Amino acid sequence: MIKFLDLASQYESIKADVDAAIARTIATSAYIGGSGVAAFEAAFAAFQQAAHCVGVGNGTDAIEIALEALDLSPGGEVIVPANSFIASSEAVTRSGFRVVFADVNADDYTLDLDDVARRIGPQTVAIVAVHLYGHPCRMEGLLELARRHGLKVIEDCAQAHGAEFAGRRVGALGDIGTFSFYPGKNLGAYGDGGAILTNDDKLAVRCRMIANHGRVAKYDHEFEGRNSRLDGLQAAILAAKLPHLEGWINRRNEIAETYLAELASCPGIALPRRVGPVRHAFHLFVIRCAERDALAAHLKAVDIDTGVHYPIALPRLKAYAGHPQAAADLAACDFAGQLLSLPIGDHLDVGQARQVAAAVREFFRDGVV
Repeated sequence: MIKFLDLASQYESIKADVDAAIARTIATSAYIGGSGVAAFEAAFAAFQQAAHCVGVGNGTDAIEIALEALDLSPGGEVIVPANSFIASSEAVTRSGFRVVFADVNADDYTLDLDDVARRIGPQTVAIVAVHLYGHPCRMEGLLELARRHGLKVIEDCAQAHGAEFAGRRVGALGDIGTFSFYPGKNLGAYGDGGAILTNDDKLAVRCRMIANHGRVAKYDHEFEGRNSRLDGLQAAILAAKLPHLEGWINRRNEIAETYLAELASCPGIALPRRVGPVRHAFHLFVIRCAERDALAAHLKAVDIDTGVHYPIALPRLKAYAGHPQAAADLAACDFAGQLLSLPIGDHLDVGQARQVAAAVREFFRDGVV
């Protein structure tokens, strides 16, 4: 069996580090806040080349807190890519803003800047730039577009830990960046967790206060906030994993390079491309295939796990049945029935990647459809 994700094997490879981190947290009873959380926040900020990191409860909270901290015009429009996990859009609407869906590029699945430009109107206040699958958005053009129209840029980096654009790591390229530490991420906790990054001192303080009941000091509440804090155990686990992240991303890129080489001449599929001066984090390796379901069934039959990210484009979800763009003609909606994620991660080796690629080629060579 070639697994899509194998968290158990990852744990076994760093068991001593993780167990020691958990034991230290229990010994000091530092379950909420404390030096362990602060140490991880500092380490992750340094890793992502940002001035500030604020640990929060999860990636969705991170987006909502970022939206609130930016002090945007109430009821304004926020542009979000049509292909993403619902957290990217539900955080917008649940924060009191109106979501506007923009299309994505066919090669890297990030925001189509031409379509973004068409969607900007007098009510637009911000853009959520999702670095989907680990590929950074075309940030130079996006930031110029935002500057021209006076818009804020929120980077949704839930799948892009360690990804880079033009030599700089994502998360602090725009006004504010958000991360998820969901267990399956490149840097994943053993439960929920998230973070907010920014280079703006005042914005960092504002985010920390919102996430902690509107306070900095105990019982000194300046406004009503919320309870969204990265707990000590998760921070300790993440801190133990962080030194390994660079190597894990390198392994993901090695697996991706193997797929790209082995499947370069395979008919019937569109391979992902790196576009621009980027370092892809390859949280996912996503191909496009008209016979997606049949290919997935074929791979399952030979004990290869796959995934679909995402089977329904955001405007087509039942949650947005009443949205003005529910029936919009977007490439992202066409892609949804064709996307297939092949196994990728630090649990794989090049030989297994070649085995997966061979099985994909076999599907088309032997006319399995």
